[in-house]
Amino acid sequence: MIDVREIMTLIPHRFPFLLVDRIVEIELGKRIVGIKNVSINEAFFQGHFPGRPVMPGVLIVEALAQTGGVLLFKSKPEMLGKLMYFGGIENVRWRKPVLPGDQLRLEVDFAHWRHKLVKMVGKAVVNGEVVTEAEMSAFVADEAVTV
Repeated sequence: MIDVREIMTLIPHRFPFLLVDRIVEIELGKRIVGIKNVSINEAFFQGHFPGRPVMPGVLIVEALAQTGGVLLFKSKPEMLGKLMYFGGIENVRWRKPVLPGDQLRLEVDFAHWRHKLVKMVGKAVVNGEVVTEAEMSAFVADEAVTV
């Protein structure tokens, strides 16, 4: 198991944007399973939506990507200190809303990786039901990309 303190040594995200609480399974270079405990105290619930809090779907995809980032940097320690950026997101499906009190199980598999490019397939599960799935691609940059 990898706790949040070690996760923060691998990826640069911090509160309020760190969306992985712990890693419960990892097969280096292949697969990872992370956990995100969804609390009513999350900042995004103030506006999404008042009176009916729902975790934004894009943040669920971000949680999947962060989990994939942990797998990448744990598998390739020589890349530590670099930044991983989204390259694309395809075939995203949101199947059920994620609510305060839910626990997201973030399952990510590397479909393909070469040098600094990685393709991942992820799914978020709550109580055994898939709530979100996506195909994601990312690249690792030596420094921040400016637009």
